[in-house]
Amino acid sequence: MTRLSTRFTTLLGIAHPVMQEGLGPYKTVALAAAVSNAGGLGTVSIPGISEEPRAGAAKLRGYIEQACALTDKPFAVNIPVGTDKHGNVPAFSAAYVQAVVDAAKDREIARRLRVITTSAGAPAGARRMIDGSNLIHIHKVGGTRQAQRAVADGVDMLIASGYEAGGHTHARPVHTFVLGPSVCEAVDCPVILAGGVRDGRGLAAALAMGADAVALGTRFVASHDNPDWHANYAARILAAQEGEDILFQALYGPSRVLPSRAIAELAEYEHQAGVSEEDLTRFKDERLIAGQRDGDMEGGILPCGQVAGAITDLIHVAEFIPGMVREAIAVLDRLRACRVD
Repeated sequence: MTRLSTRFTTLLGIAHPVMQEGLGPYKTVALAAAVSNAGGLGTVSIPGISEEPRAGAAKLRGYIEQACALTDKPFAVNIPVGTDKHGNVPAFSAAYVQAVVDAAKDREIARRLRVITTSAGAPAGARRMIDGSNLIHIHKVGGTRQAQRAVADGVDMLIASGYEAGGHTHARPVHTFVLGPSVCEAVDCPVILAGGVRDGRGLAAALAMGADAVALGTRFVASHDNPDWHANYAARILAAQEGEDILFQALYGPSRVLPSRAIAELAEYEHQAGVSEEDLTRFKDERLIAGQRDGDMEGGILPCGQVAGAITDLIHVAEFIPGMVREAIAVLDRLRACRVD
């Protein structure tokens, strides 16, 4: 097997420096297992942000156990952990984090559940819950100062996510080619680069910038290995045109999506009298799930990275990840052979 060994692969004990991004809110159990079985790091997503915390935690534990039945390789769980003005993690986030920490106490589960990733806020609140669990903690950032603070809070690795990434992105846009080198220079821990990566060329570029791995979301959604999501979603990604993506205001700030009727309906709903933040959260969660689970391409909200405009085929994950690594090695070999005058 052809491999690229980095701090990321060594620390996790996996074959390839390729990670599946946290997606959802609908489940990604089968996709996560496929990515892990192919030598990357798959990521199980949470059931949703409007679930009653105890019910959501029980459902997430079920997802983790399903993933363990599908792979004997390491995988991650991703949880958004935006905090309130007092620095407290919301009840649903805390319940999900605790569910992961509790699951990792099971020796058999802990052989596979090796990583917790956090996103959409500072990691300090969640870090207090994760500390001592033996889970590797990866946190997603969109800026260099965020990266430095996260490392100071004690995380083990970072995902540096450029503005072109799908789903939640950043109020202050910093694109991948700027963000990646800046974060890699600013911290000593392994960095995973995300946003706009779709093949081995992106992996080679990330390594050249100083990163230890790449994370892909939209590319993995458009695959034959994501049966938990409706086929309409993958087909919509294939049909996406360059520059078609738009931003809307999601729970944790701007989110990159493909246009749908749901965005206009959300704008109308926001201005109705008596609509609370809880109502808006539930609306967004339900419409996200409607797109992912039910394939409603007009009534659903459709997170998607800008890379969708360059994706034209469905992949088989087991072939794609090793092929991506081989392509990256070929790119690096070609660059090494360049004549220097």
